Amino acid sequence: MNLQVEQVDKDLVHNFKIIGEIDIYTAPKLKERLAQIEQAEGMDVELDLSEVNYMDSTGLGVFVGFYKEITAHNGKLVIKGLNQRLYRLFEITGLSDIMQIEQVEGGEHDASI
Repeated sequence: MNLQVEQVDKDLVHNFKIIGEIDIYTAPKLKERLAQIEQAEGMDVELDLSEVNYMDSTGLGVFVGFYKEITAHNGKLVIKGLNQRLYRLFEITGLSDIMQIEQVEGGEHDASI
């Protein structure tokens, strides 16, 4: 199981492309990488999951923790590129009602933060 996180910043938004599977084995690596982001007041972060084909509850936990960190500093987190299967995980846990989520293929779902 392999996981890769690439930083691709645009303007004032910190963009990260996550590639691979997010599970009990790779989630600690993702959490560690996201923890390395220097938190700044009001920062915007986008996480592109368009190349993530599998995620379990451990991965959801990483995103919840990161969301709390960002919002504690009055920032904004957008999770984008979710395929239908991954979006469904956020939906059934209620996270899609809290976080701003954008699906792949025109099936965008945005929720106010």
